[in-house]
Amino acid sequence: MTKSRRVMAVIVAALLIVAMILPGLVVKAEAADGEETGETGPVTTKVTIKSKDNKTLQYKPGESQKWTLVITNKTEQDLSNLSVSPDMGGENADAWPFKTDYQKYEQKIDTLKAGQKTEISFDFLQRDDAGTRRYYIPFSVYEGDNDKPIATHKLYVYTTEKPQADNSQNQGSNGNGGGSGSGSADGDAMTASVGNDEPAVYSGGGSGSGSGSSSDGSVPRVIVTGFDTNPAEVHAGSDFTLTIHLKNTSKKTKVQNMLFELEAPTEGTDEQTSAPAFLPTSGSNSIYLNGIKADGTADISITLNAKADLLQKPYSINLSMKYEDSQATQIESSSSISIPVKQDARFEFSEFEISPQTIEVGGEANVMCSLYNLGRIKLYNAKARFEGNGIKKQEIFIGNVEAGATGSIDAMLEGKKISDGPAKVTMTLSYEDESGNISTTTKDLNLEVTEKVDDDEAAASDMPEETQKSFPVIPVVIAAVVIAVVAAVVILKKRKKKQLAEIEEEELLDELERSSEDEHQ
Repeated sequence: MTKSRRVMAVIVAALLIVAMILPGLVVKAEAADGEETGETGPVTTKVTIKSKDNKTLQYKPGESQKWTLVITNKTEQDLSNLSVSPDMGGENADAWPFKTDYQKYEQKIDTLKAGQKTEISFDFLQRDDAGTRRYYIPFSVYEGDNDKPIATHKLYVYTTEKPQADNSQNQGSNGNGGGSGSGSADGDAMTASVGNDEPAVYSGGGSGSGSGSSSDGSVPRVIVTGFDTNPAEVHAGSDFTLTIHLKNTSKKTKVQNMLFELEAPTEGTDEQTSAPAFLPTSGSNSIYLNGIKADGTADISITLNAKADLLQKPYSINLSMKYEDSQATQIESSSSISIPVKQDARFEFSEFEISPQTIEVGGEANVMCSLYNLGRIKLYNAKARFEGNGIKKQEIFIGNVEAGATGSIDAMLEGKKISDGPAKVTMTLSYEDESGNISTTTKDLNLEVTEKVDDDEAAASDMPEETQKSFPVIPVVIAAVVIAVVAAVVILKKRKKKQLAEIEEEELLDELERSSEDEHQ
């Protein structure tokens, strides 16, 4: 073997060794990247989901924190109509460490270009009973209306156990009065209905703590099983009664001396003027209940006022509970409910502009007015319909009218039947709300329809009345007769003269003919 062949053989062997080692290095690099970001499970090459700055968030009980994710499109084509949502655990509530204010958390991405990334955020509030542990939360990316995700990544977060209350002062010096103990509610998410089509969501249970336990060693839990509002739909600016249904889940222990406090979210842009979305009409947000027997139920009620300037959306109310068991052990728990608020439509019409006020059968009148949307909700698919005995039915499409905007109504009404003076014409305005429910309102105007007249009659009618009344009819007729007689006399005289001239001419010719004949003889 020559020297050049030996060098070539060494190079080929080195390339084979590198080819064998390289895939392993790539796998290790991907695994290391997964450990750095907190990801588990298979890594997709189409879309990736990572925590911003590769942070692993630490949550604490009762503290809200924003979780920012980075979504990257690793394909060579643009992706559109994307949605990102976490897996909330379904029936396994222990897999979800956060309080649930909504049935589904979702963030939309309209367009994500090839090779680009974008950020989305979720606001989560840790459950009081989450404990100190690490939770793996699967996040999935969906495209369009497809139920199957195009990518799923598991990210993890840390939660912190809620500190236990120190109730040592309740223990007697002789050791009687109950041993020490604590417990926590499961905090499972549950759904209830408020009597309308929109769901009301609440998080039951919460955390419980105390210095002692019941005789069977467990801490009695009080959970929210549902709620009702009266009226069923809560409208901004109106009062409503909130009734919350409670249940003592303990089969053996009664709870007593119960204190409930409601806390609504603060609304407003100015911190000095902001106020809770719901204010108690009595001035107090506290409710007292003597107790609930073992495995028993009870209701609590409070009358609230919804602020007039609330947006049309659900609002969450936090409910804190403090109560005692049969051994006077103090226990705390919490829950939340979500109440949908409706905004009433408010609008006004300007005065009608009608031109002309009177039309003939078959003629048209132009009717115009403005629609002012004074409310806080959008009017969808607004239409105006004109109806009356003397006109043909006419419908005008206005379209969507934004809150604070003005819509224009411009119609041409055609006369159909003669009316007895100015007749009523009714304009009916119809519109839809966000849910597609149709509402209507009416406004009246007056329009006269007359009989259609000929052109000569119309010209005569156009002549001023004073001119018609003062016109000298009889003298004009007499003058016309005189002129006709004079003209007839003149014509007769001319005809008579013409006849005489013709006769004289004939006689002269006869005379000449006779004279000519005599000469020839």
